[in-house]
Parts: sequence; C-alpha cells; structure tokens
Amino acid sequence: MTQTAAVCDHVHGNVNDAGYSAFQARVKARFSKNMAEGKSLAFATDATGLWQAYLGTFTDPADRRLHDCSVCRHFIERFGGLVTIDESGETRSAIWDPEDAPEHYKPGFAAMLRIVRHASVTGVFLSSVSELGQAKTGVWSHLAVTFPVNMLHHDRLLTAGQKMAEKREDFGTVMRALDEFTADHVQTAVDLLKTDTLYQSERVLGQAQWLQSIHTKRHATSDARRRENHVWAAVASAPQGFCHPRSSMIGSLLEDIAAGMEFSQVSKRFADKMHPLRYQRPQAAPTAGNIAQAEKVFEQLGLAPALHRRIARFEEVPKVWVPRVQPARGAGSGLFGHLVPKVQMTVKAGSMAMPIVTMTLQKFVQTVAPDAEQLEVMLPVAHKAPFIVITTAVHAEVPPIFQWDHPFAWYVWHEGAAPDQYGLSAGWTEVAGVTRLPARWNDDGQRFKHQGDGLILLLKGARETRQAGAGLFPSLLRSELHGVRATIEAHSRGAQMGGMAEGTAIGYDLRNGQGSGYPVTLRATVGGRIHTYKIDRWD
Repeated sequence: MTQTAAVCDHVHGNVNDAGYSAFQARVKARFSKNMAEGKSLAFATDATGLWQAYLGTFTDPADRRLHDCSVCRHFIERFGGLVTIDESGETRSAIWDPEDAPEHYKPGFAAMLRIVRHASVTGVFLSSVSELGQAKTGVWSHLAVTFPVNMLHHDRLLTAGQKMAEKREDFGTVMRALDEFTADHVQTAVDLLKTDTLYQSERVLGQAQWLQSIHTKRHATSDARRRENHVWAAVASAPQGFCHPRSSMIGSLLEDIAAGMEFSQVSKRFADKMHPLRYQRPQAAPTAGNIAQAEKVFEQLGLAPALHRRIARFEEVPKVWVPRVQPARGAGSGLFGHLVPKVQMTVKAGSMAMPIVTMTLQKFVQTVAPDAEQLEVMLPVAHKAPFIVITTAVHAEVPPIFQWDHPFAWYVWHEGAAPDQYGLSAGWTEVAGVTRLPARWNDDGQRFKHQGDGLILLLKGARETRQAGAGLFPSLLRSELHGVRATIEAHSRGAQMGGMAEGTAIGYDLRNGQGSGYPVTLRATVGGRIHTYKIDRWD
C-alpha cells in the first residue's frame, strides 16, 4: 500500500484516490515504454535492500507504518530489480524513474534506482502471468505493472522458473564457447559459410553470425559488466539450439578451424557430418526411457493427431506464380458442344528461334516469370532429378509440430528420383504453379532462414508412388521435441504417408545454396513466343 497527498485511512484506503491512480498509471506506462525500447526483454539482477531503501525514505514513524505494506514489499523485492539492456550493454531499471513519482515518493524511487543501477544481471526474467504485483486488494491500491503479452511464457513443458534456470545454464555455455573460440575463428567460419563452399552451409551460418555479433559487441567495450550483459541479451532472444555451440555443427567447424586444418579437410568433415541421413538424425533405436518421455511430451502438448501425415494437394499450397488462364469458351452447338476442348498455347508463326539465355533463378523470377503465360521444365533422361514432395497433416486444426505455425512440410529422396516414380516422363513437363519452401511461407525473412530458401516448380500430373513414411525430420520439428527426436524418427520410419493418390503438391526442387537442381532448363511462353532459359544457380 502507498498513498499520495490525499487523505486516506485504514477504513477507506486509497482505492478511490485519483492522484494515486494517476501515479499507478505512470509507473505502468514507464514499464511498458522501457520494455518496448528493450525489445520486450527483461532481466533479473542481484539488487538487494530495495524495500529497506524505499521504506527508509519515509522519516515520520506513522508515515512509515502506513507504507509498510506486505503487498508492496512483495512487488518491490520480487520485481523491483528488473532491468532492460540497451545496444551498448548498459542496463536500465525497468520500473523506477523518480520523474513518475509524486514529491512524497521521489526519494524512495531515487534510492531504489541507485541500487538497481549498480546491480549485475543474474538471469533472463520470464513470466506466465501478465500482472506483476497485485494492483488492488480490498480498499487499497498498490504498485503493479503489466508484462508484455507477446513475451508471456506459454511453454507447456517447462514452467517460467524452469525456463529461466535453463537460460542461466545457456549463459554459462555461451561464455565458455566465446572463451574457447576466438573472434578470428568465428570470422573464418562465417567467411567459409558465406561462400556456399560448405555443404548445406545455410543451416549453420545463422548460428555463426550470432556468435560473431556477440564477439563484436564485447570487443567494443572494456567494461566487464557490459561485456557480460551483451551475452545475456543474446541468450535471452537466441533461436533454439544457438546457445549450445559446442554440441552443434558450428562447434565442430570451429574446432577444425582452431586446429589449423586445411580447407579440403574441413570441407570433407563438414559434408560428412551434414549428410542428410545423419544431420540431427538419431542413428540408433530409441530407448525405453525416450519412448516414455515422448509419450508424456505428446500428451502435454496435445500433438498425437499431428503424427498422421499425407501428401498435400496442389490447391492447398500458396503460389507465387500460376499460369495465365485463358477465358473459358461458351458452350458450343452440336451433340458434344458442352465439352471443353483442350487449351493449346498459341505460338506465333514465323517467330525467330531465340538462343538459350543463361541466368540465375532470382533474375528469372523477377524479369521473366511475371509475364509468362506458361512455364515448362526439362526433366532429365539419363539421371535422377531433385523432386520434392510437400506434406501436411491428415487432421484439420492440429497443434503445430514444426517450428512454424502451419502443418506443411516436405521431404526429398536423398539421391533424387527418376521422373517415372511420379508418373512423369523425361522431357518438357508443364509447371502448374510455383511455391516457396514451406518453412518460408509466413517468414519475415529471418525466423527460419536456417532452413534455407527455395522455390518449388509444382509439376502438372505428378503423383508419388514410393512410400516415404511420415516425413517427420528432427531438423524441422519444434524445439520442445528435440529431446524425443529418436522416438519420433522411429515412428516416422514405420508410419505410412497418406494421400498418395490424391496428393498433387509435388515439384522440382530449386534451393538456395544447394546445387542438386542446377543447372536446369526452363521454357517460358511470353506473348505467344517461346523462350528457353538455362538456370545455373539461385543468385
């Protein structure tokens, strides 16, 4: 309980005190503003003695007794030490600013602010409830703030306290990695990964750049506390898996670089470990304990229906390009006038045969595809092609099992596949539409870039004839399932993919940084003329 200059007593309290209500609102607004400027990340500190410092500013014994409120004490001792961290690594109190307080409270706010300014960060702060504190009890109002809705902890497997403990462990893990791998080691790794000379480098580049940014920020200051704060800030917002570099592929790459290996050896070792049949794929059957853990996790998350998978249909997939459809003709006369004839693209007679133009896929998408009435792709005769199959959940409205918020995913056959596996023939095949890699459908450009990027040329008439299981791969699954991936992998291998006859979302796989689909020959009909293009790379 606290009071403003208005008269209050233990009978009437201060709940109707307009001055105090305005004071409450300013404190809440300050917290909301600080959280927004701090990217909605709050941190706990080792600040102690806040309540004593606050209460000690009320020198009149009767006044001090009036303010000696257990609800306010709980709020100040539990949340009063919260801070945000700015880009320079400096901390700022998330709550206290004397400018928000009436004159009677300014000394108390200033005293707490001094303590918090000198405190050290001890962890990431998380909350599963929106109100920090208790704004009202009976006839009394108290200090309380509202935690940002977008940062509320909703994990059904770990409590907020357990997740905060996990973040403290992550901090120690990252600090040890930064000590072991120098800024030069990390810079070399980033340079190699950016050249696309390492197999599936896009899966590791993000984590390498994350470590690089921490090194850069730490190097910019000599203040030990600010250097630690940069690590805390990075850990608080780190993507899943980034805080364990020593046990991930970036750690393996950095170890090889630190050991002074030649590029050829580094590249070979990296490719061996990134092989699609090994990367994040359990190599042994799940233990009884892992199976039991998986049962518990799937029950808690309600994910059992999401295990049933089928091949998606063409009409379910968002497209970035579709053929230009000619207007339907009206019904003709005669016995068979109600039938719709096959539409043929009209190619202008006498047009000059144009030479094949070589360009990147990105240039083709930007300059050719927007005006194309029809696209075709040349399927190979003598070798297998990089086909890709888009999958989805059998049941509607299932909880997300993947890292993104929709049920679509994909699978490929590692060695590629022959066209006849999909009921197709070598030669020119019509492209029914173009879509992006499912992980990037709703992406803002950053969240799932570790999955790479790609365009899929959806092929008219394609149907899968080979059973692939459920197609649930550990590298695509949501983070809560990492610990039970051995069980999920075993289930996926033994399951049956549904929708084999109806599934039509099947296409030719053109990825960024993965060269199996290049070069590929495309044919575009533009303005009634056919132009042929050799696509040699992504960009």
